[in-house]
Amino acid sequence: MKLAYKERIAWRLTLVTSLIILAVFAGIYLVVQVTVVSSIDRELGLETDKHRSQIFLVDGEIRFLHKDEWQEMEHSQIQLNPIFIEIVDLEGNSMDRSPNLRANHLSFSPEKSAQKEAWTLKIGASEVRQMQIPLVNAGKHEGYLLLAKSFEDSRELLDKLRNVLLILYPGILLSLFLTMRYLAGKSIQPIRQIIDKTNQISQSNLNERVPLAEPNDEIGQLTRSINELLERVEASLIREKQFTSDASHELRTPLSVLRGTLEVLIRKPRTQEEYVEKIKSAFASIDRMSATIDQLLALAREEKGKFSVREELELITFLEEVTDQSAKEQGREVRFQCEASTPIFVRANEQSLQMILSNLIQNAVKYSQPDAEVLVKTGVAEGTPYIEVCDAGSGIAARHLDKIFDPFFREKEVVDRAVPGTGLGLAIVRKLAQESGIRVSVSSEQGKGSTFRLELPDS
Repeated sequence: MKLAYKERIAWRLTLVTSLIILAVFAGIYLVVQVTVVSSIDRELGLETDKHRSQIFLVDGEIRFLHKDEWQEMEHSQIQLNPIFIEIVDLEGNSMDRSPNLRANHLSFSPEKSAQKEAWTLKIGASEVRQMQIPLVNAGKHEGYLLLAKSFEDSRELLDKLRNVLLILYPGILLSLFLTMRYLAGKSIQPIRQIIDKTNQISQSNLNERVPLAEPNDEIGQLTRSINELLERVEASLIREKQFTSDASHELRTPLSVLRGTLEVLIRKPRTQEEYVEKIKSAFASIDRMSATIDQLLALAREEKGKFSVREELELITFLEEVTDQSAKEQGREVRFQCEASTPIFVRANEQSLQMILSNLIQNAVKYSQPDAEVLVKTGVAEGTPYIEVCDAGSGIAARHLDKIFDPFFREKEVVDRAVPGTGLGLAIVRKLAQESGIRVSVSSEQGKGSTFRLELPDS
């Protein structure tokens, strides 16, 4: 079963912390062990130095500087931290030993004598720490002095420390996991609130937003991102509803005209002239619907990313061809003007840019006087290539400049003058420009005309 997010956080943090604690406990145990062993080895070193000056081997015989030292209580009985002493010859044969060894012997390791190295061993049922030094008389190596000190108390101390750490470890891990789980639950509480709020938001209340609690942390950033997403979705749905409504209206009107025309035709016999007139009216309605459908298809193709591929394009030559073709299609003078002295290279989709310019030039021709000139200019301003489509038409009211790129928007004055159009041309221009990374702006003055400016990314 998949664990909850707070459980996974708690387990991960507990695992990492448990490894750190384990390393700390191991360090503590090793430090104490090294300290205890070093202390015993230091005491053994002092004992060996003391007895080295008191015991001699002369021609295989043991001589004592103070014989009474062997009669002291620490050598004659088992007591707290006793010292065990044994003297052996070069072959390791015991020559004498302290009474507290009884029937036991210390370990003989001549290779450890030179380094004055200590080691741990068992003597009967007891554990001791032993050191061995050579006995030299008049420069002659005669035998070895073996000294040992009880390691029982130190071993008991180390075992108790180890047991305490082993008992504490699972208890610490359990308390750590519960603490981490609680803190993880508290930490993700804002996320739970976000989840609860977003689950309440549907298409019917898409205007609601997730409350912003801590704007400067990651939760605040997540909240802002969700709210921005909701704003984009809401705006998209509003545009979709408006688009559907407008498209339905635009298609319903010519259909109604067409239906009315045909109904009039079948009511009674008509003259040939009347039939021709009504059929021409029907064709006009069909042409209007076809134009609307073509524009809607263009929008649909753009939204599928058909024009997203960009290639290097020489702008001056391209615009000369576009203006010549537009002048032939529109039957109007479309003049091209270049304000740059060198070729202009840009990265753009040729088909997309051609459709943008075609729509802008069509609009310029449509809203200008029949004898007015349409001007297409290009150049480079502050390192940015640009194209301008200028007309001397009726212009656009300032209050409508932010709406002219909305689908199906047409000024009332234009509709009243029965200027043909669907209101989709500039919507296509904006979408294609956004897809191509082109910045579109417009300046207009009523009665004097409009200028649409395209700023293109250079190569």
